Amino acid sequence: MIFDVMTRAWHSPEQLGFELAEGVRQAGRRTGGLDASIGGHARAMEQIGCVLVHGFRSHALSATVPNEFIAEVVARQPNRAAGVAGIDPVSPSWNDDLERARALGLAAVSISPTAQGFHPTHSAAMRFYERCSTLGLPVFVSRPGMRTPTMIFEYERPTAWDEVARTFPALKVVLSGLGHPWVDETIALLGKHPGIYAETSGLVSHSWRLYTALLQAFEAGVIDKIFFGSGFPFVLPSTAVESIYSLNAYSLGTPLPSIPRAALRAIVERNPVTTLGIRAPLAIGQGDTPDSDSPSQTTQGTVL
Repeated sequence: MIFDVMTRAWHSPEQLGFELAEGVRQAGRRTGGLDASIGGHARAMEQIGCVLVHGFRSHALSATVPNEFIAEVVARQPNRAAGVAGIDPVSPSWNDDLERARALGLAAVSISPTAQGFHPTHSAAMRFYERCSTLGLPVFVSRPGMRTPTMIFEYERPTAWDEVARTFPALKVVLSGLGHPWVDETIALLGKHPGIYAETSGLVSHSWRLYTALLQAFEAGVIDKIFFGSGFPFVLPSTAVESIYSLNAYSLGTPLPSIPRAALRAIVERNPVTTLGIRAPLAIGQGDTPDSDSPSQTTQGTVL
């Protein structure tokens, strides 16, 4: 079974704020259109066993993809989708927003320091992580699209999460795109902290960067801490899966090392429900674990 931990949906790009909306429209013109609607998301996920759908909120960018909307997307794909609440940790309403998201049944949280304008160790953010750790809510760190001029680049550096992980060792944190362009820092964090993970969105459309990043993770012994994320609607999940399985084309007939296919398959099939402790009614195929030697399953099994 394929698990996609990074997908997004929205009514319109304007919900992402002016700067990001313009970038989304440009990306749509390059690719022939981006359909992030509820129906578009459901159609794109037809071949995906289980999927996480992320909301987004940024007071700095005047952006809101409401968590109520994410709950609606999830309700249209019962037993397959789980919601990840978009929370702005430096908003005065973050605690109320978090409680509302929990009432909606959303099972994790999604933040974007660079788009929300805060350093990962900001005092308000640290209080937010403490609450998430207490509640057992994993924290996904990403951006809903490209970087814009007003985003604060330095807030993306993975090394800032070293202090967070030391302070809250029980907190599960997932870094988007393996922390690109600071992949080395992410690999070091994966090896140092049991609660730090990464996912592939943002790199699946750049196969050479993805190949070198995953090869580095494999050689460092931390590839088992990487999830599959497509980054939909910017990349279709089917295209992203094909990209991962095609990476060893770079090593064919060359001295370059390859990444074992079993390791690539484990990324695609790594289960965020069991690995991160996500509490959501997702139907998991029997035997669908990252270390399973059985063929990939598409049938539904035990509901967790």
